[in-house]
Amino acid sequence: LKCFGDNDPIDVVEIGSKALAMGTVTEVKPLGVLAMIDDGELDWKVVCIATDDELAEKYNDIDDVPAAVKDGIREWFRWYKTPDDKPLNGFGFDEKWLDAKMAKEVIGETHEAWKKLRSGETEAGKLWLGKA
Repeated sequence: LKCFGDNDPIDVVEIGSKALAMGTVTEVKPLGVLAMIDDGELDWKVVCIATDDELAEKYNDIDDVPAAVKDGIREWFRWYKTPDDKPLNGFGFDEKWLDAKMAKEVIGETHEAWKKLRSGETEAGKLWLGKA
């Protein structure tokens, strides 16, 4: 993709049948991942479903998710910054969703990066780490 990450926490979109408040912590099953390019930086978007959702048995990979749902998510992320006079966001991998296996790899890689950041092994820069 020829770009680096945006150094913020991974973004997760839960697509179950119940509305969850922003910041809710709940057990989920990753279904796929989208590589959004925001201002030249890679910003992964993981799509998942709550494990206790009625659709969790039906949805096991990104191909199980209806195209209209996937397209709607991608288009929302493409356009959501334009009201602030920012350009449209782009996407890597020819705008294709990557499967659950890749989503789990992305989650693992970003978790390792977070652990290095928290331990001080990686410079925090402008990020707030919640340390006094």
